[in-house]
Amino acid sequence: MGFPLLSLIIFTPAAGAAVLMFLRNDDAARWTALFVTVLDLALCIVMLAGFDTTTHAMQFTETRLWVPALGITYALGIDGISALFVFLTALLGGICVLASWRAIDRKVKEFMVTLLVMQTLMLGVFCALDLFLFYVFWEAMLIPMYLIIGVWGGDGRVYAAFKFFLYTLAGSLLFLIGVIVLYLHGGKTFDILALTAQDLPFRVQSWLFFAFLIAFAVKVPMVPVHTWLPDAHVQAPTAGSIILAGVLLKMGAYGFLRFSLPMLPQASVYYSPLMLGLSALAIVYGGLLALAQDDLKKLVAYSSISHMGFVTLGIFALNLRGLEGGILQMFNHGVTTGALFLFVGLIYERTHTRSIADYGGLMKVAPVYTAFLALFTLSSMALPGTNSFVGELLVLSGGFAVNLAAGAAAILGALLGAAYLLGMYGKVALGPPSIGIRFKIRDVNAREMAAILPLAVFVLWVGLYPKPFLSIIDVSVKHLLAHVHGEGSGQ
Repeated sequence: MGFPLLSLIIFTPAAGAAVLMFLRNDDAARWTALFVTVLDLALCIVMLAGFDTTTHAMQFTETRLWVPALGITYALGIDGISALFVFLTALLGGICVLASWRAIDRKVKEFMVTLLVMQTLMLGVFCALDLFLFYVFWEAMLIPMYLIIGVWGGDGRVYAAFKFFLYTLAGSLLFLIGVIVLYLHGGKTFDILALTAQDLPFRVQSWLFFAFLIAFAVKVPMVPVHTWLPDAHVQAPTAGSIILAGVLLKMGAYGFLRFSLPMLPQASVYYSPLMLGLSALAIVYGGLLALAQDDLKKLVAYSSISHMGFVTLGIFALNLRGLEGGILQMFNHGVTTGALFLFVGLIYERTHTRSIADYGGLMKVAPVYTAFLALFTLSSMALPGTNSFVGELLVLSGGFAVNLAAGAAAILGALLGAAYLLGMYGKVALGPPSIGIRFKIRDVNAREMAAILPLAVFVLWVGLYPKPFLSIIDVSVKHLLAHVHGEGSGQ
């Protein structure tokens, strides 16, 4: 009906941030930020309720002239590929506020403002249908994330923030060059849908593919441009780690889905063996590094590298099962790994240590905490009945269909995941009690449960009944595959 729902979803957090600027009380800032994120989540639920799963066309579209001389428009829209990530971003926004309720005890108002601005920019990335607008949101995200790490992070926060900023800025500059080349060769338009319809020469596609690859690989992150991630996670506050794992890592994979595959189909097919090899390397390498960690945050951070390798493996399998599995696994990873970082933050608030060796016997002193930790650990292992099992099964099926070696590497990565996750849980929850630490630990309270329960619901919902989630992405994925493979069926 012409109602600007997506603009409302994107800019509600920004409006909330503006209101927060006039507040003086820390508790008022916390409650206002929570109200704004819950309202934004409610708008996303309305969006999903009205989403038509029978069409691949962009929905809830908005178009306004912005810079007519350059053909730049304020254009928004979502399809099955982006809808889940808009919802995931809004879901994790409220959880980040709850996770920061007591963990952030200085410059609380400023932190909540930064968090809400970050949410606006992330939502804008998933909704933008103009390449210039997309780049503005994409690039601007660096600033609030830099502040979250650099101002509210740990002792090494300045180094970690600079490293994050430099890595991502370097990738973004290459992306900018690619955007300019695409504009010049694509009919001098920034319209993403119009650029998707262009038939670019293979030489141009190849050049753009590698320019985009570096930019998106840094965000995923893929080996060898992954080294910023463990430092950023270790130093970031809990909310920063949840945002990094839950949303920012998805944006690199989303870039492949929105730009590389539809705009550069020939190059994507031609270089898919390279991408499968890099994905297999990330799966095994990330798993081996996670296996060697004693720091809880580093273990989860390196596991993210391995799990995102499954995502890119599914995407560049370029078949229906792999691509649907990769997209679903992006959503699953945001839920499960976001939850694991939340649990690391909760226990760190109580003990001020992240060393696995310092823990033991938590099941006796915090049974609710360890029960939910078990659920999310099993989800990260892709146990049947949990969300990650559905995604990984589809990825493995699609991966084995195109490359046995990549599929075998994924199986090895899954085995490594079981080893480091079970090892971690065994020491933390079931091991011998740690004298001194266990007496400081209390179980989760009502506020913390409010952050945990929504994530637990999605672990079980997707794991036991994935059809609603797959139906959202199915038609859009089939259309994308048909485009990539020419006039094929996409099956």
